[in-house]
Amino acid sequence: MRKSTPIFLIAFFSLCLTACELRNPALSVLSGEEVGDSCLSETILPVEVPFPMPEFRKPVFPDTIVCLSIASIQDSLQTIYINSQIIALSEAGGGTISLEEGKWQTGRIELKSNINLHFPEKIEIYFSNRPEDYLPVVFTRYEDEECLSSGAFIYANNQKNVALTGCGKLIGPELSGKLFNTFREQFNNKAIRKKDAGVPVEERIYDGSSLDATMLLLNIFLPINCEGVFVEGIRIEGSLAWNTAPIYCANVIIRGVNIYLVGVPAGGGINIESTKNVLIEFSTLASGDDCFTIKVGSGEDGARVNKSSENIVIRYCLALTGDGGVTTAGGIKNVYVHDCVFSGTTRGLRSKTGRERGEGGDSLFYERIRIRNATKALNWDMLGSTYVMGELAERSPIRRKTPLTPSYSNIHIKDIVVENAGKFICASGIPESPLVNVTVENAIVSCNKLPEFTDVDSFSIRNSSIISQDSIMTFIDARNITFENVKMTLLHKLCLNKRGPLTTNIIIKK
Repeated sequence: MRKSTPIFLIAFFSLCLTACELRNPALSVLSGEEVGDSCLSETILPVEVPFPMPEFRKPVFPDTIVCLSIASIQDSLQTIYINSQIIALSEAGGGTISLEEGKWQTGRIELKSNINLHFPEKIEIYFSNRPEDYLPVVFTRYEDEECLSSGAFIYANNQKNVALTGCGKLIGPELSGKLFNTFREQFNNKAIRKKDAGVPVEERIYDGSSLDATMLLLNIFLPINCEGVFVEGIRIEGSLAWNTAPIYCANVIIRGVNIYLVGVPAGGGINIESTKNVLIEFSTLASGDDCFTIKVGSGEDGARVNKSSENIVIRYCLALTGDGGVTTAGGIKNVYVHDCVFSGTTRGLRSKTGRERGEGGDSLFYERIRIRNATKALNWDMLGSTYVMGELAERSPIRRKTPLTPSYSNIHIKDIVVENAGKFICASGIPESPLVNVTVENAIVSCNKLPEFTDVDSFSIRNSSIISQDSIMTFIDARNITFENVKMTLLHKLCLNKRGPLTTNIIIKK
């Protein structure tokens, strides 16, 4: 049994970490009180990024405001009433639909072009727990494959200039009842989670008519094929799946949202999928899955669609719980995450993929990040789990490269503080496609375990301080790994555990 760390050593590590920050006055990393929805700025501040990006501005809607009143509704569900008003205003040129304060109950709401759906502060929207309230099926994408199913509680397809604003609260169904049980059957039965990629999309129907056609998990807000998406200030509690999820969209701004999905197994926070030109800022997430996720489709269906996620900025955000603070999952380029705090997520910065998933990540930049109490602060897992990938998740035998072999390269991390992590770095590439060209600079770290590198080529750590209970660094078929001007405070003498015929050129300078 592993012995627990004595209290005096924990205190020693904490004091050393604080001292390291004080000795590095140039390292300006924000605390949790300086980020998140409570710090939302009135205007959108200029965006400065290491790649070309458009200017982000708040959208402008026509002056018309239509106020909806619960008193004018006869039915218990207000779905038809809300949707009819949205359609009428959109056809008249657009404007703002504002719901009066109170408790509303509804099925699927469908946004249309030039509509700002406004939720005042003292409003609660409760979404129905009946599957029939999310029919007929609509075009969507689930688990990386296009299909026809329930879509989302708030849905928009092929629209322009749509928005959700206000400080009202959106509340998903409880994790019980007919709707959830229908979804739970699907979620637990891996065999029906995906149709054959060779089946035409119009025949991939999940409408709940049978076990093989079980309805798929709904998002809270899913705009798909939309140009100009704006979300500001809303509060979300409870969901059945990942939450705010733009797919195939362009020019997306999400700011000042507060999402609480603790205890929801698939409850991811904000998922950006095959979408470009995105700004996410001043948001607070507590998730049951990954908090901020960037991904595209995978496998043959993802290759058929061939739409990347690119030009994405995440700044001044706070993640409190979840599998990953920021998670990338393939087909990603030009991502800049800065001035964020991840406090209590299982992983801080996470990249994942798998053999035959396709795509990967390139040109990812992370600056001024604080990571607290993560099991793995920096984590690259390119093989994936056996649950998802089967035998392809095994390192050996080495496979030949295919068009669907993923790659991750050109990742730059600078000015980070890692507090009380289980592992500082856990980097695992694929034997036939190693993780390539990663730099970590100006890191101040307190951790239990030193870095582990497997199937990695060209990884450097510079100008950093590491305080650890461990004294062993592991290298498995890892090459060209450099530590330059890195101060390590360890309990025992540093030991390099080198394995694999490709492990070479491990350099420790100064």
